[in-house]
Amino acid sequence: MVEISLETVKLHNTPSDLWVVIENKVYDLSKFRSEHPGGEETLDEVAGRDATQDFIDVGHSQEAREMMKKYFIGDLAAKDCKGKLPLREIGICLVSVAIGAAAVLLLKQIVARN
Repeated sequence: MVEISLETVKLHNTPSDLWVVIENKVYDLSKFRSEHPGGEETLDEVAGRDATQDFIDVGHSQEAREMMKKYFIGDLAAKDCKGKLPLREIGICLVSVAIGAAAVLLLKQIVARN
């Protein structure tokens, strides 16, 4: 998948060249601008930046989320992603480390016996 830096997104901040970031995904909304139910100005205000909070605040429907897929052009570069790992992923990482540590200790005991 293509990674796009926030610096690059910031260059696309005009009505005819309008990119936004929503939930660490980059969308080219240039062609959608005139169709946006909330009005063109709404998109103009978030052009070239992370519009995640704006998108969430409006409370877009699942239908809107499905519609977004055709405007998706890439993932936000990892270095520019905001937010922390969700709790689930943190838990998985911690369990993995614990299992790995237990496996190492078990192997050491087995090797010591032989």
